[in-house]
Parts: sequence; structure tokens; C-alpha cells
Amino acid sequence: MSEYAVQLLTKMLEIYSPFGKEEEISNFLAKEMRNLGFQVSKDKAGNVIGEIGHGKPVVLLCGHMDTVEGYIPIRVENGKLYGRGAVDAKASLAAMIVAASTFAKALSPCKIIVVGVVDEEGPGKGIKNFIQSGIPIDYAIFGEPSGLNEICLGYKGVIRLKITCETKTGHSGAPWLFNNAIEKTMEIWNHIKMLRLSEEKLDSRFYSLNYCLTKIKGGSSSPIVPPKCDIHIELRLPPQIKGEYVLREINREIESYRLTNPKVSVKIKTEYLIDAFEADRHSLVARALAWAIRKKTLNRVVFSRKTGTGDMNILGNAMKIPVVTYGPGDSSLDHTSNENIEIKEYLKSIEVYSNTVIKLVELFKKNGNPLHQTP
Repeated sequence: MSEYAVQLLTKMLEIYSPFGKEEEISNFLAKEMRNLGFQVSKDKAGNVIGEIGHGKPVVLLCGHMDTVEGYIPIRVENGKLYGRGAVDAKASLAAMIVAASTFAKALSPCKIIVVGVVDEEGPGKGIKNFIQSGIPIDYAIFGEPSGLNEICLGYKGVIRLKITCETKTGHSGAPWLFNNAIEKTMEIWNHIKMLRLSEEKLDSRFYSLNYCLTKIKGGSSSPIVPPKCDIHIELRLPPQIKGEYVLREINREIESYRLTNPKVSVKIKTEYLIDAFEADRHSLVARALAWAIRKKTLNRVVFSRKTGTGDMNILGNAMKIPVVTYGPGDSSLDHTSNENIEIKEYLKSIEVYSNTVIKLVELFKKNGNPLHQTP
């Protein structure tokens, strides 16, 4: 099984699948999963859905097939497998597929659904479509690089904004006569990034707001005062603050700016919004996963919360079920040109996933309630 697991991941890495171009890998995985004993289907978004077993509980193992752009040649070096998606997050998805397939040859203790979703690196249409399908789920594990001994309980939310400033223009030889749209846009950016809310915990990266200016466009080579400027801003949200509330506060800041700068046209557009999510570390799925990690590694389990955003946010907030994120790999390698996974860590994670399912069923039967949260 170890040899097959490495072959599966290698083939997945050989298929270049930046978000929006997942069809080839989805067809490949559908065929592989059928051969492994899954009942396989594909939904209208392009997600691959493989099912094994029946009954309760229903456990979702979810990973994403897409990557960021930028092909990395496949190679093995010093026990590491290199390639785009090796860490983020084809290793997790491959490990989930192999782990679940071990139950196909014997009586599965529950119903296991393995889903390879599209568009995780984009707006998340894959996981959104899966949620809309109405498939009942009791527990979920999302595959993202956390490291072998770490369970991710939370991700921050995100708001992406586009702000456009327009002014009347004139000759750049007399800049004092005109409002410079670039300068005015920077004034607005400085107002926004200083916004602090009483609900924040300013000593915590996870429980506070973070602001990032990601793109700016304005001006030209012509000798005129810039009449238009666009900026793109990304805000990361803590779980105690909802995105709509933050948007209201930002709009209040912009309206105040408009009143003091009546000759400047300011438009704001919300391009993307996902609220934060934080899981319960005492849920049955978190306990089962922690047990499986200790069993395999003999090490202490670390619970983390990350400042990025993932599909766990969308499903966790929508379905209100116990959910965690876990997977092999070093997340600092995400989106880099040096992306790689330690093969030994990848293989160990397969055992962690399969043992988690076994322990989760045991805890489920003992507690008698799929949503039971008692530690």
C-alpha cells in the first residue's frame, strides 16, 4: 500500500491543476477511486465524490484538487517529493483516499465520504456546491498542511475590497491646483488600516483584525495629475467579529472621508467575504484525531489557529457540525517554488486518518450522539 500511495501522489502532482483547470485531475481521481472500491460521482461544480460503507456516523474527508499557478518539476530528493501541490494540498487528499480505501476491503465501520473539491484557491465554488447538495454529514476533516502532530482548529475570515477614487485632473506642472487620486486613495487606506474595534484582542494575531494592501493601480506616463486610482485591500477577520459588521465600520469611515473631501469620488466594492471559523477542541472528531496522532507519533498533539482562510470556514459555518483541519506537510511551503512533502510524513498521515475514523466510530457509539461535545 505504501508503494501505491507514493505512486498515487506522484501522478497527482504530474497533473498540473491550477484553480479553474481541475478537470484532468478530477477524471483521474474518479477512475482511481473506482478501482479502489469507492462508489464515485462528480457534481456540477466538478467535485469528485467517493463513498465507502454505510450507516452512522457519516464522516467527510475533504481535500482540494486545485493549486496556485506555477508548475514545479516533479522529483524525489533526500526523501522528499517535490511538485506543485505537494503540500497544498494534494498530499492530504491522496492520504485521505488511501486511508479510506483500506475500509473497502473489509466491513466499513461507518459511511466515509472522500471529496476532492475544486476552486479552493479561488472563491470556493466547489465546497459551496457540495454544501448545497444537502448530503448529510456528522463529522468532517479537511486536508490542509498542519504537520503530523498538529490539529488546526480555526481559520480567520477574509474580506477583499476594491476602492476606487476619482478626481478632476490637470497639468502635473501645477499639482497644487488639483486633487491627486493616488494620494487621496492612500489617505483612505491609512484611515482604514488604523480602524480598531472594541471586540478585538490586540495582543493576538488570531483574535485581531489584519489589513493588507494587495494591489494598486493609478496614474500614467502623461504629464497630468492622476485622476483615478484603484486599490485592493484584504482584511483577515477573527472569529468573534463578523464580516458584515466590519464592512459597516469601513463604510462609516469612507462616508466620513467623503464629507471632508467633497471633490473626491470614492467607490467601494466587496469582492469576497468569508467569516472566520473556530472549532471545538473537545469535539469527538478532534478527540479521535488527537488519539490517532499520539498512537502513531508518540508525541504531544498541538492545537493551532491559523491566520489564513480555508474551506473549513465555509462548511463549518454553514453546517454547524464538528470539524477540524489536518494534513501532512509544512504550511510555510504553501505557494512557494520549493513546495515539497516528506514521503515518510505523508505515509504516516495515512495511518493517522484511518485510525481517526476507527476511534471516531468508537467514541460515537459510546456517546450515542453525533454532536456530543463532552470532553
